[in-house]
Amino acid sequence: MARKVPFGCFLSGITALGLSSGVVAQGQNEAIEHLEVTGRAQQFYLDTRTKLGTKTDAELLDIPMSAQVLTEQLISDQAARDITDLYRSIAGVSEYSYSGVTFRGFRDDGNVFYDGVRGDPYSGFSVPDLFNVDRVEVLKGPAAALYGGGEPGGMINYVTKKPTYNEASNVNVTVGNYDLYGISAEATGAVTNTTAYRLGGFYESQDSFRNNADMENIELVAGLLHDFSDDTRLTTTFDYIVQNLGGHRLRGVPVDDNGNFLVDRSYNANEKGDYQDMTAWVVQSTLEHSFNDALNVNSTLRLMTNERDQAYHESQSWVDVNGDGLANIDDETIRREYRDQYRANDEVSLTTDFVYDFKMAGLEHQLLFGGDWHYVDTEYDYLRARYEADGVGNLNIFNLNYGETDPSTYNLTDQNRDGIRRNRQGLYLQDMVQLADKWTLMLGARFDHFEERDKESGYEYGDHDVTFRSGLTFKPLTTMSFYANYSESFNPVDATDQADASVTDLEPVTGDSIEFGVKNEWLGGSIMTTFAVYHISKENLVASNPNYIEGENDDTESALINFGVVESDGAEFTLVGDITDELSVTANYAYNDTIVVDGSSNNTFGEGDRFVNAPRHQAGLWGRYALHSLNSSVAFGVNYVSEQISSDAQKVKAFTVFDASWTTKWDNILLSLNVNNVFDKEYAVSGFSQRNGHFPGQPREIIAQLKYDF
Repeated sequence: MARKVPFGCFLSGITALGLSSGVVAQGQNEAIEHLEVTGRAQQFYLDTRTKLGTKTDAELLDIPMSAQVLTEQLISDQAARDITDLYRSIAGVSEYSYSGVTFRGFRDDGNVFYDGVRGDPYSGFSVPDLFNVDRVEVLKGPAAALYGGGEPGGMINYVTKKPTYNEASNVNVTVGNYDLYGISAEATGAVTNTTAYRLGGFYESQDSFRNNADMENIELVAGLLHDFSDDTRLTTTFDYIVQNLGGHRLRGVPVDDNGNFLVDRSYNANEKGDYQDMTAWVVQSTLEHSFNDALNVNSTLRLMTNERDQAYHESQSWVDVNGDGLANIDDETIRREYRDQYRANDEVSLTTDFVYDFKMAGLEHQLLFGGDWHYVDTEYDYLRARYEADGVGNLNIFNLNYGETDPSTYNLTDQNRDGIRRNRQGLYLQDMVQLADKWTLMLGARFDHFEERDKESGYEYGDHDVTFRSGLTFKPLTTMSFYANYSESFNPVDATDQADASVTDLEPVTGDSIEFGVKNEWLGGSIMTTFAVYHISKENLVASNPNYIEGENDDTESALINFGVVESDGAEFTLVGDITDELSVTANYAYNDTIVVDGSSNNTFGEGDRFVNAPRHQAGLWGRYALHSLNSSVAFGVNYVSEQISSDAQKVKAFTVFDASWTTKWDNILLSLNVNNVFDKEYAVSGFSQRNGHFPGQPREIIAQLKYDF
């Protein structure tokens, strides 16, 4: 059971936090004259500017790659409380496990950024909460030429909320089924004519539809913005996060080879006392300075630490209860092991970008040059008890016998694990050249150097690479652009794998992508569409060596090898629009075919095989219609994901899920009601292994929110 903070104490503190803006405002002695750009007169779902693709403030229409911006209004309308609630709105992205996604056919667990820098406080089986997120930006395709090592499918960037000079404060109360209770409060405004603040707090608890599971999320945030002059601004923020998950780490529900759940979707292999608790804090400072109209610099320092305690029962293999020499699902009983683990990360990220606008040989240039440094020091303790020999009771999945085993009596063995120490440094250069009125060329390159040390063995190794990208944009009209790009990815192998005595040196996993697309603005800029086609190749995947036999050929074969080539071919279409004063829409469709083109039937990657959890078809739609006469709005959504396969080649059936919401407002009070999975569809979002089954989707969920703006 997750450990919980007394709700009454938190409620009192957070309400006082929401009222603090009035106290701060009394300290003002001068009128404040700050102009804050908010964009279009009506902006609900359509936001056409981002720094993500080029690290310079740019229109999506001018970026030679596919990118999406998910706005705060969309997050609010969908009652999205964590990132998994938003995947239906992102073309080419589907849920893999926890916060991991399938991105254009490739699994991606770690290519996550906050405000354009590394340092994910939720890393390690936790799902990012959205309370402190202003918007979510998604870049498609390899991003290594700007952001360093990562997967070739794409990256996600969370833009966090910052202090503003505009006075605003609110309190939001949330209730729902599965005993959902939550409260949050935010306040921002001016302290003086040159300083602004932000304070916020969030608490939420809910039982899960899975047996023995529940969750509790807490977040406290603060921020201070100071304008030293018209040319220099410093923004510092603090974020404290607690996530307590009872009955975790959650695995899947067993299925047959056709993807049918063998037991109720509430099944959980964990006992009631199992848990995963995470505590993190983040301090971030961003300095922005303009030397003149042509040259400016942006530098961000991010300090982060998180600790994760978890103890849980893991399914391993079937018990031959029938005594027929075959251990399988017919025996109904599964062996478990118990894992008691502690993980901790200390991270430092520093990113500095210079942007210089100049003219040379009659051509206009926007030159980006910069560098980043990311330091990670991890700890890892791991104790394990296996099967009945160590006191761990078996579980009958059809006749659940929870509570018959006691972790305090287990014979735990220390696995003698430790963490790693990693240094990443990168230097990058990018030039955006205006070749003519309608043509823009982008050229970029990055040098990366990695140093890693496995603290358990003392093994050290270094790695480096140069990645490139280029793009060409043609704008025959101010409202239309055609683009083409080539980009590369690079991801070194984890030090723990490199340090294994049975493993010889592994090469980095590399990839490259070619993409073509067209972007359009319609109806005076109220709608934007993007259509893209791409080909991605990923090489040197790390896989188990089919020729390796432990204890027999250790001297001649490596347990892990670089192996195979996987290719992803696809097309995506995205439409986002604030079409009229009443209607806002976001819609997407993605086709993706991810196939192993160089593999072996003796290996996990067999030539011609489909890649794990890579659906061929995905589609998402969300439409909001305002009823001005009632001061209300209604919204409707649908999410479709086609058939997938698990890591053990079991089918994951296609699914379609419908959602709806209703919102109304009286003066400063906003009431919203969201119903997710309206028809209570039973489905799996993705597959895992045969012993752990598929990850079940959320049953019907009803969420009501009452928000009061001061």
